[in-house]
Amino acid sequence: MPRVVSVFLPTLATDRIRRADPCIPAESPLVVVARSGSKRWLSAVDQNAAMVGLHVGMAAAKAQALVQGLHMVDADPAADLAALERLTIWALSQYSPVVATDPPDGIVMDTEGADHLQGGEELMLSGLVNRFRARGLPARAVIADTWGAAFGLARSMTAETKVIPAGKTADAVAQLPLSSLRFSAETIVSLRTLGFKTVGELAATPRAPLALRFGPEIGRRLDQMFGRVAEPIDPIRCPEIIEVHRAFAEPIGTAETIAKYVSRLVAALCLELQAKGLGVRRTDLIVHRVDNTIQALRAGTAKPVRDVAWLTKILHDRIEKIDPGFGIEKLSLAATMVEPLNDRQIVSSLVEATGIDITSLIDVLGNRGTHRIYRQAPVASDVPERSVQRISPVADEDGRTWPLTWPRPVRLMDRPELIEVIALLPDHPPVSFVWRGKRRRVKRADGPERIFGEWWQRTSEWTAVRDYFTVEDEAGERYWIYRSGDGVDPQTGSHRWFIHGMFA
Repeated sequence: MPRVVSVFLPTLATDRIRRADPCIPAESPLVVVARSGSKRWLSAVDQNAAMVGLHVGMAAAKAQALVQGLHMVDADPAADLAALERLTIWALSQYSPVVATDPPDGIVMDTEGADHLQGGEELMLSGLVNRFRARGLPARAVIADTWGAAFGLARSMTAETKVIPAGKTADAVAQLPLSSLRFSAETIVSLRTLGFKTVGELAATPRAPLALRFGPEIGRRLDQMFGRVAEPIDPIRCPEIIEVHRAFAEPIGTAETIAKYVSRLVAALCLELQAKGLGVRRTDLIVHRVDNTIQALRAGTAKPVRDVAWLTKILHDRIEKIDPGFGIEKLSLAATMVEPLNDRQIVSSLVEATGIDITSLIDVLGNRGTHRIYRQAPVASDVPERSVQRISPVADEDGRTWPLTWPRPVRLMDRPELIEVIALLPDHPPVSFVWRGKRRRVKRADGPERIFGEWWQRTSEWTAVRDYFTVEDEAGERYWIYRSGDGVDPQTGSHRWFIHGMFA
C-alpha cells in the first residue's frame, strides 16, 4: 500500500503577489479575484483578509464593501502554476522521487521508500511544514493511504500535520465535508440539497441511484478516496535532471532480473554524469508496473560519487523493497541531486594513506534509515553549550581546532540540572551536593574556572558569571558543576548551583 502526502498551501497565490510587489503593505488585507463572465469572486485570501472575515468563494463586491481599503489583485493562474511547479521541483529533490503538482494550491507525493531518509513520517511532515513556514508560506500536510484521503484531510483540518495510520482511511474521512471529494460546485450543491453533508453519509448510500442521477463521478471519487481504485501520480520532471530509462517488451518481476537491469542503468547514468563532470548525491529508482502504478526507491550518498560499483551496491541493497505486482514494464534511474565532481588521483603506491575514508559506512547507515548522522566540531565560544556544533560527517575541517582550555567532560547535559550544595562562598568548592535525591560527598575538587557571559549575544549576559568546579565523590565519579554568579554580587547570577556534565 503506498503512502501519499498531500501538502495544502492556502496562501500560495497571495504570497506570490506579495513577493512580486514588495510595495504592498504587510498589514493590508490582500485578496485574489477570479472572473467568470460578469461574476467576480475571491479565489484566494491571505491571513490578514481571513482575520477580517473574508473567505474563498465570497463575492468580490461584498468583500470590497465589508473591508475598507482592501487590496484586490486579478487572478493569474499561469503565474500561480509556475510558482507551484517551482515548489514541486524543490520537493522532488528533498523528499520523494514521485512528486506532482496538485493545482491550484497543492503538492502530492508518494513517499513510500523515501520517508526513512527524513527520520520517519512524522518528522518528515513536521520538517516539511517548518521549511515552508520559514519562508513565510503557511502549509498543512497529511499522509494517508490514498491521494483522495490525504487531499480531503489537508484541506479540512486546522492542525499543520497529521499522520493517518495504514488501514485507517475509512475512519479518518467519515466526517469530512463533501468538498473534500473534489466534486464540481454544481454537484456539491445538488448533493447538499438531497441532504448529504459528509463523506460517510455519501459512502453509506447505494450507488445505483447516485450513478443514475450524477453519473460515474461520485463512485469513482469515493473509490479513489477509500483505495478501491488506483489514482496514479504522474511525477514532475525538469530538463536539468539526468535520467536514464529501460523499457521491456515482456514484463519482468524476479529480483535477479531487476538487479541486472539496475546495474546497467547505473552504468549508463554514470557515463552521463562523467560527460558533465558531475557526481550524484541522491538517486531515484522509479519502477513502472503494468497495472499503471509507480514505485520508487531513493538512495543518498554523503559525497558526490559516480562509482558504478558503489551506486549499484546501494541500490541492490534496497531491491527487496520492490513489489513487482503483475510485472514491471519500465525502469527509470534519475539523479535528482548532483554536484560537481572532478577526477583526481586518490591512490599511489608511493604515498601511504593518511586517513580512513568512512563515507561508505555513512552511506550504508543513511540509506538504512539512520536519520541523524553527524559529528561534532568546535565553535569559538567560552560558554560550554555554545562551544560545540553538529556538522555533516563528511564536512571539511576548515581550520577548526579545539581550544586549549581546562578539561571538558565527555558528556555535556542538554540543560544543566539544579542541585543543592553546601559550600563556603565565594571561591571554595562544594563540600557535598544533592543530585536526583542522592547526597554525594566531595573528596577532591579543582577550580574555580570562571566563564563570563557573552555580552554581544544578549544584553542579559553583560554581567553574567559562572564558576565551574570539577569534583569527585566518594565512589570515584567525577562531575562538572557550576555556581551561577561570582558568590558576592547578586547581579552576576542567582548563586544557585547546577550540574552540567560528567567525566569518564
